[in-house]
Amino acid sequence: MKTLDELVDDFALFDDWEERYRYLIDLGKTLPPMDENLKTDETFVRGCTSRVWMTAEEQGGQYHFTADSDAHIVRGLIAILLAAYQDKTAQEIGAVDIDAAFTKIGLDQHLSPNRRNGFFAMVERIKKIAA
Repeated sequence: MKTLDELVDDFALFDDWEERYRYLIDLGKTLPPMDENLKTDETFVRGCTSRVWMTAEEQGGQYHFTADSDAHIVRGLIAILLAAYQDKTAQEIGAVDIDAAFTKIGLDQHLSPNRRNGFFAMVERIKKIAA
């Protein structure tokens, strides 16, 4: 899995947003499948227009997240979040500047307000889990 910085660099390679959206969708295709039994009300992320589920396991002080969505673009956003937060400690999770990465990639200007709200609902869920 790529790091958040590597993904930011990858997005910078594309000249237009059609290519960036395709890359975002391709990132979503790399997500490992989530067991259907984990898609429950308890793991459902509220605040997203699309349906999103997220679970976390803590092992040795590091958090491992599993997430899925019914929308291709949202799966790509999940892949970005996993690059940022996967297998990190609570302190490392707190130190991630996801806002800066979101802006560098250009998502702040090219995502709908509903998708943006959903993205940050997932961020809040991750930070709450790690708190």
